[in-house]
Amino acid sequence: MKPRQSGFRHLIDSTHYSLKGLRAAFRNETAFRQEVGICVILLPLAWWIGGSPVEWLLLVGSCALVLMVELLNSAVENVVDRIGPEHHELSGRAKDIGSAAVMISLIMAGLTWGLLAWQKFFG
Repeated sequence: MKPRQSGFRHLIDSTHYSLKGLRAAFRNETAFRQEVGICVILLPLAWWIGGSPVEWLLLVGSCALVLMVELLNSAVENVVDRIGPEHHELSGRAKDIGSAAVMISLIMAGLTWGLLAWQKFFG
């Protein structure tokens, strides 16, 4: 068993592991790369569409939420794939549930961006 770090060393190690995870997701997960690309395009628009700090936070936060849920979904898929290549009902269900979570986050982001853009241009 690995000894646990604490304090500043733990912060450094945790940051290292998090960045390693982001790099791995970007390298290996097409959906994550696509969502990062969309966020890179949308984030500058958030300054223009958001009329207040709260609206800006909703726009940026919805992009961040999609990326977070995609990372969690990718983690679930990797663990399930690690267990074995054979089809199992619970493995399929776990992957489908993760995919559903990503879909819901994308819908929420789309609604957030759509409603705030509508308000900016037509409201």
